[in-house]
Amino acid sequence: MTATLPVTPAVDRDGRPHYRMFIDGEWVDSATSIPVINPATEEVVVTVATADTGHVDAAVAAAKRVHESGVWRNTPQSERAAVIDRVIASLAARMDELAVLSARETGMPVRVAGAIGVGFPIVHLGHYAELARTYEFERSGPVTGQVLSASFIRKEPVGVCAGIVPWNFPALIAVWKSIPALAAGNTVVLKTDEKTPIFALELGAILRDAGLPDGAYNVVVGDGPTIGGHLVKHPDVRLVSFTGSTATGRQVMADASATVKRVVLELGGKGPNIVLDDADLDAAVDGSIYAFLLHAGQACESGTRLLLPASIHDEFVARLVERLKTLRIGSPLDPATDIGAVMSKTQHERILGYIEKGKAEGATLVHGGGVPTGEGFDKGFWVVPTVFTGVTNDMTIAREEIFGPVLSVLKYDTVEEAIAIANDTEYGLSAAVWSRDNQRALEVARQIEAGSVWVNDFHNISQYLPFGGYKQSGTGRELGPDALGEFTQDKGITVDLSGDVSRRAYGLVLGTPPSAE
Repeated sequence: MTATLPVTPAVDRDGRPHYRMFIDGEWVDSATSIPVINPATEEVVVTVATADTGHVDAAVAAAKRVHESGVWRNTPQSERAAVIDRVIASLAARMDELAVLSARETGMPVRVAGAIGVGFPIVHLGHYAELARTYEFERSGPVTGQVLSASFIRKEPVGVCAGIVPWNFPALIAVWKSIPALAAGNTVVLKTDEKTPIFALELGAILRDAGLPDGAYNVVVGDGPTIGGHLVKHPDVRLVSFTGSTATGRQVMADASATVKRVVLELGGKGPNIVLDDADLDAAVDGSIYAFLLHAGQACESGTRLLLPASIHDEFVARLVERLKTLRIGSPLDPATDIGAVMSKTQHERILGYIEKGKAEGATLVHGGGVPTGEGFDKGFWVVPTVFTGVTNDMTIAREEIFGPVLSVLKYDTVEEAIAIANDTEYGLSAAVWSRDNQRALEVARQIEAGSVWVNDFHNISQYLPFGGYKQSGTGRELGPDALGEFTQDKGITVDLSGDVSRRAYGLVLGTPPSAE
């Protein structure tokens, strides 16, 4: 298929790459733009046009027009799947380029950006393509009730779906918000974070070239309170899928309630990572580091509370600290880098503030606690992986989501105590249990109040399993065998087979039926 839009950005007045928004199949500029900053160097990666409420209205109007026309929702399932297949091929051909862009935009190491920023989206796109082909949008129901009737159950698209994407994993979550909605026959308006808009905008060109109708996928860039708030409140938006903090999720739910929108919320976490006394310590140490340090701890389902039995606490902590000393902090573009920069100056200051809070509340700092020094760290936003012991579950660092490379180690005496500590939180997104005895680990896992619990692993987010939170970690689910279900609405249809509707109508509403004579 011949490309009709550039996949690369335009150029701004200073000669820098400049992305415009993607609305109704066109690149749309605006009077305002902001720089996208490389967190590791503080250099400008690109500039991006930012929306006003008029751009949001235009994007929603385009999506509504396409939905009402039926041009996409009436497209056969196999053809919707074929569009997604072509997107997969385009992304696979550009993996290296997009991984570097992701590393420069987010500060995550390039090998992580390649896997999570491009590889995982491709894998999950494949899952959505298969669902687009096989999902049962209509099925026969039972022959119903006192009146002989055939019945059918239909799952129909909701309409205009708004997706609000955070900055930590912008490519993967843009796919989660947009592709299942499109696969179910909806149209989409995506709002990206201003700090990480590149993938969502690139995806606009890729989807259009893959055959998606103009206006079915739109991208606006802007802040949460003004642009995100206007999108959530828009009367023509019928569903909002949001990933972000719990505090903002509450506001999204409140704003959506005015027009009784459906909401899917994937919010904060404070994941407990429980090591049992029979765990393989080498595996559990590495797994616990992975749990809290993926993308410098900037993942909602990170394992940031490490629960250790008193009998192995000291040995485990000693091993963990020694292992941390072997990790390399540095340029995200260096394939040898293990830990990159944190996202922004604001995030950097927030994380350092929590570290000071941990010290002030009496936790013991056993590793890290500041910023790295030396060549390469004079610019950018860096935090050394930080570990506190002596943490109790009432401390701020054990209760609030830090969203950085900070681990709180809590000691327990019995498994029952560990389960109680794990569940003593407003969050319920993720957890893990480490044990050589799978049955014992499963008994603990079943008692944890979280949407995902991994045994002898962490961050194992499978496209085949539902992902989402208990309690204040959210509502609704992404991924899994019914990933399209959140983006459909149910309709029941009955067909009277008795031929007696007139007689029933007279008997129940209209009085005595007329004589048959």
